Amino acid sequence: MPAPRTKIGSRPEAPRAWQRMLSGRRLDLLDPSPLDVEIEDIAHGLARVARWNGQTTGEHAFSVAQHSLLVEDICRKLAPEWDRPRRLLALLHDAPEYVIGDMISPFKAALGLDYKAFELKLEAAIHLRFGLPAHPPAAVKGVIKRADIICAHFEAIQLAGFTEAEAKRFFGAPPRGLKLTIKPKPTAEVQEAFLKRFRSLIDPA
Repeated sequence: MPAPRTKIGSRPEAPRAWQRMLSGRRLDLLDPSPLDVEIEDIAHGLARVARWNGQTTGEHAFSVAQHSLLVEDICRKLAPEWDRPRRLLALLHDAPEYVIGDMISPFKAALGLDYKAFELKLEAAIHLRFGLPAHPPAAVKGVIKRADIICAHFEAIQLAGFTEAEAKRFFGAPPRGLKLTIKPKPTAEVQEAFLKRFRSLIDPA
């Protein structure tokens, strides 16, 4: 590919490092600002990002937004004493994926620490925008991670073609008595459900 044209004595123009959102915000991907984060953009994006790289059964893709709603619901069962901010952290646990997409774990590992640092910057900006700590406390993060793995176990079997033995090997066994029946829902329905749950947690009145 030819180098970008420049005038004599001028510097090459830096590549664009921001994304324009449907809200009109321009999110700087290298240095994201909480002021450029909008929940409507997050809900819109997550409802259109497919889990499992889209390799799931059903008429509709299984979205990150629907997964996030399930994980927050599992957290309520695992930690019924949680207040609304901690539940909101659970709902937003995959929020950076509205920008970077849902990369499967093996690919994340291949990309290494630079990817993780980028993800953490986005996470901090999103959390600060909604009055949350930049990153979840370790105890809260542990519960969210457990809920995430439990959800993945059921997704793997019901949607992604795993046998029960395979799901147990990769994700462990879910707690006794905790069962999920997952059916991927239409994009607009999931987007609205995500926004509704967010609003109930951020403004319970």
